[in-house]
Amino acid sequence: MNSPGGDSVVRHNEAERRFEALVDGHLSVADYQLQDGALVMTHTFVPPELRGRGVAEKLVRAALAHASREGLRVVPACSYVDAFIRRNPEFQTLLG
Repeated sequence: MNSPGGDSVVRHNEAERRFEALVDGHLSVADYQLQDGALVMTHTFVPPELRGRGVAEKLVRAALAHASREGLRVVPACSYVDAFIRRNPEFQTLLG
């Protein structure tokens, strides 16, 4: 999903168990696993060309919104997701 102007559109790729965004031809992902009613966030990757543009934040916000809608707890196994949740207390109720 490549958006004009380099804006990222986050897509939930359930088959690959990840949230993804294609920006300027570069794929960024936030991988997860489902375990015992929890969305275990395992890895977030943004190519160097896109870093500093808020892509990782959009991916993680989409994943956390999904978890909230689906009634899933979140386990931040990824250091970026862990730091993001600590910086954004509105998501701490999802921790399980």
